[in-house]
Amino acid sequence: MQTWIPAEGSAAPIPLGPAPQADDIREQLERVVSSPEFPGVGRAAAFLRYVVSETLEDRGNRIKAYSIAIEVFGRDAGFTQDDPVVRIEAGRLRRSLERYYLVAGQHDPVRIDIPKGGYVPTFTWSCPASVDTGDEEAGETSPPEIRSRPWWRARRILLPGAAALAAVAISLYWIGPRSPAPSLERVASLSPDRPALVVAPFANLGEGPEAQLYTAGLTEELMTILPRFKEIKVFGRETSKSLPADVGASEIRAEFGARYLLAGGVRTSGKRLRVTARLLDTSDGEILWSENYDNDLASGDLFAIQTDVARKVATAIAQPYGVMAQVDSASPPPDDLGAYECTLRFYAYRSELSAEAHARVRDCLEAAVARFPSYATAWAMLSIVYLDEDRYKFNPTPGQDSAIQRALDAARRATQIDPSNTRGLQALMTALFFDRQLAESLRVGEQALATNPNDTELMGEFGTRLAIAGQWQRGAALLDQAIALNPGSGGFYRGTRALAAYMLRDNHTAVLEIRQANMQKFPLFHVVAAIIYAEAGMMDDARREGQVFVSMRPDFLPNIVTELAMRNMQPEDRDRLIEGLRKAGMTVPDPDAIASSAATSDLQPR
Repeated sequence: MQTWIPAEGSAAPIPLGPAPQADDIREQLERVVSSPEFPGVGRAAAFLRYVVSETLEDRGNRIKAYSIAIEVFGRDAGFTQDDPVVRIEAGRLRRSLERYYLVAGQHDPVRIDIPKGGYVPTFTWSCPASVDTGDEEAGETSPPEIRSRPWWRARRILLPGAAALAAVAISLYWIGPRSPAPSLERVASLSPDRPALVVAPFANLGEGPEAQLYTAGLTEELMTILPRFKEIKVFGRETSKSLPADVGASEIRAEFGARYLLAGGVRTSGKRLRVTARLLDTSDGEILWSENYDNDLASGDLFAIQTDVARKVATAIAQPYGVMAQVDSASPPPDDLGAYECTLRFYAYRSELSAEAHARVRDCLEAAVARFPSYATAWAMLSIVYLDEDRYKFNPTPGQDSAIQRALDAARRATQIDPSNTRGLQALMTALFFDRQLAESLRVGEQALATNPNDTELMGEFGTRLAIAGQWQRGAALLDQAIALNPGSGGFYRGTRALAAYMLRDNHTAVLEIRQANMQKFPLFHVVAAIIYAEAGMMDDARREGQVFVSMRPDFLPNIVTELAMRNMQPEDRDRLIEGLRKAGMTVPDPDAIASSAATSDLQPR
């Protein structure tokens, strides 16, 4: 994109071609303010007309909050910065422009933006997405008003050069050191809206230096932990620091457009310390969640206490099955509903694990990454959904690459876009696991857990991989931790915890966990239940669950060696599982006979 640099503007990239001219910009201004997707009431149009006009008249240096307040909003000469009207309206105008270009203005030739930190607009060419390198073909399909633009005429010169630069870039990518990932600002602009959270500084309600130190440290710790949850957007430290502790929810809504406000206070009494945290809906100020955390300062390190509290708060509100996700599931926000709704559908699918839900969420995620190709979280979720075509035999797609290969490709795409994306690392770990790259899978799992040790979805998945690979004790411990931190998480993890208890010969826990899992639409739930009930002597229940499983997955038992090998199950664990299947009344081929038959077959001439 080519940037038009206004007078007195900040430094900008050196343009590659002609900038939008004044007539182009004025035409675009009218196109924006006359669109049904741009606010027809209020002050947005007047605000936008004023700053564009002043910039085109080379008076950009006059565009300050004071001049806007007087000339657009009719304030008197006594206006001061204490009046937030300009900041509030500027935030609204930026959001209105962003929405316009996402909806009605996707193919407009000129883009008008008002960068944060000031009120001077910038003007850029927006090359149509359908531009092709073939001049005649692209020229045929583009409307006359686009072909007449200077950047369109310049493309005969620019595009061949761009192609050469791209070839050099690709060469350098493969033969030299890899360049840093795209800027966060660029990635964010290509991603759908996510529920946004503002963290207000926690109020110091106590006395003495310890309370003040704890209050500041807790807010800082929250600002470190919360952004690791990529399904939400957290406004940064500077925003948090600029707010008073008692900021109102309506102010946050008006100023930042965020749906959620996290606020609270710290009170000390002697050696006792209490933290109160609450999550508010900024649309109406409703308290969606609140919790008190009490600690004894004499019994622990101050920094360890604040880290523990921040972790508990973040896990409660921001994790995939936490408070924000539950609220959004009941009433999703309107912006980019289709894309964000896919993440909500994904977690609903993970709780149910049915073929019907799988088909719906796969279609949704494929549409999301087509619209937002840099949406790392959607690529990660799509990787897991692709993998389920193979491991669970849900809706296999004929005529494409194998499900595991597509899962690996999507997971790698996610981690290339955002190397710290927890869901991307989880997807890569899982795809590698089923590709039989066990050591690499567990290495990525360790990396993911270090990246975000508070994400219970990752915690449960990594615990599952460890357990089934033979580390039953450590896997069970991680699963216990995930379930304790997030009792409302998917029943899948309770099912795996039940299997771990069976393998650890803890029949009491196995029965308790499998009953709480209760995933009737998921075939493997029934086979695990059958084994556990048989071991506990509950034979009627065991036979019933075994019959349900065979009816849902008639292909599993005849191919049990392959199925368990794909899951990296160790030979001794495999044999114990087969023993349990037979105890439950199911007919299972002998693994040694299968291996012998396969070896004999390999010796036959082909």
